[in-house]
Amino acid sequence: MKFSLRFNNDHPVSSYVRWAKLAESVGFNQFWVSNDLFFRSAPVILTAVALATEKIEIGTCILNPYSINPAEIAMMIATLDEVSNGRFNLGLSSGAEDFLNWIGVPYIKPRTAVIESTHAINQLLSGNRAAVEGEFLKWSGETYLRFTPRRRVPIYIGAMSPKMLEEIGRIADGGLPLLFPPEHYQNVIPLIEKGAREANRNIDQIDVAACIWCSVSEDKAAAEDALKEKVAYYGHALSESILQQIGLTHADFEAIEHAVMVENDIEKAKQLVTPPMLQIGIAGKTDDLIRRVEKLTNLEAIGRDVIPHFS
Repeated sequence: MKFSLRFNNDHPVSSYVRWAKLAESVGFNQFWVSNDLFFRSAPVILTAVALATEKIEIGTCILNPYSINPAEIAMMIATLDEVSNGRFNLGLSSGAEDFLNWIGVPYIKPRTAVIESTHAINQLLSGNRAAVEGEFLKWSGETYLRFTPRRRVPIYIGAMSPKMLEEIGRIADGGLPLLFPPEHYQNVIPLIEKGAREANRNIDQIDVAACIWCSVSEDKAAAEDALKEKVAYYGHALSESILQQIGLTHADFEAIEHAVMVENDIEKAKQLVTPPMLQIGIAGKTDDLIRRVEKLTNLEAIGRDVIPHFS
């Protein structure tokens, strides 16, 4: 079992450098940073992290082929892999339609976009030409990297829908099934296994991450308050399948979405977050985290209490 951290890209770059160095020192295997629209740039953050660390793997969680052309994604990740001496992982998916609507980017054929982009990026990072005549990508024979990449960087596909989860099994090196309560991963793995089986692949060769929101503190109220902020900002963008698993619908998030996105009042939005909504993640002490991971926040506490429990 590996242990990884994922942070949203809403903090100063210096904070990520400090957290990554601490995470590396207490035994975490991977360090991921989101690239959500209009916050700080994850590739820039991860460049700073790569230069400040030595062993921990780093990755984007996630880039999408709509707001960044897959050719530029390939350039970017090959360069980050070079900077990190072969420690980089690409988290790739279609992104959130709600956020792409802000900048007028059409959200067309998301699964096709991810599949074609994955194949094209793999070709480029393998040192090949990546001519494509697809539904999403139409690239000429002149599409190849003008430098030698260090290696084919592993691609982790972010997924919430059943069909995208199957694609993890079919084409990805790893999977980032996003924002599922830990109890529901039993519903996720069979879909990934189905895709792997249809592609004649062994699921044991696919690194599937349990992407869970965790807020850990000795003060349970403080832990819940931090999780409420994430639920308030991202809850409306969750897939219908995730919400159904915890007995909610998109209608339950309408007032929260309006408070955050229209009124820009995060405190008002947090007050509207209900206990069932908090079940999307884990908030509490390290014992609460161990209990729910069995069936991340204070890094030193997790490194001391949680990682040894599963090692």
